[in-house]
Amino acid sequence: MKVKIELSGGLELLFDKKKVHEIEFSDKNEIPLKDLILYMRDNLLKERSELFVVDDTVRPGILVLINDADWELFGGISYNVEDKDTIIFISTLHGG
Repeated sequence: MKVKIELSGGLELLFDKKKVHEIEFSDKNEIPLKDLILYMRDNLLKERSELFVVDDTVRPGILVLINDADWELFGGISYNVEDKDTIIFISTLHGG
């Protein structure tokens, strides 16, 4: 199973300044979105996890899109990510 992850709005800075990550899970056909987020935190995130994850979900102020649609339309954190899905994380939080 291959999943494409896109980061913007400054989130890419926490992930080694990479806006796009391609992840392959060779032993799975689907993975809960919650598990994907925790995988990202544990394996891709380079700094300040509290700016991305709070209580095992994305922190408030981060928009999540599944194949260009709001994740709430798919059940939010309980969605099962499938092969070739694109998950987009957009931060609406900006320092000042």
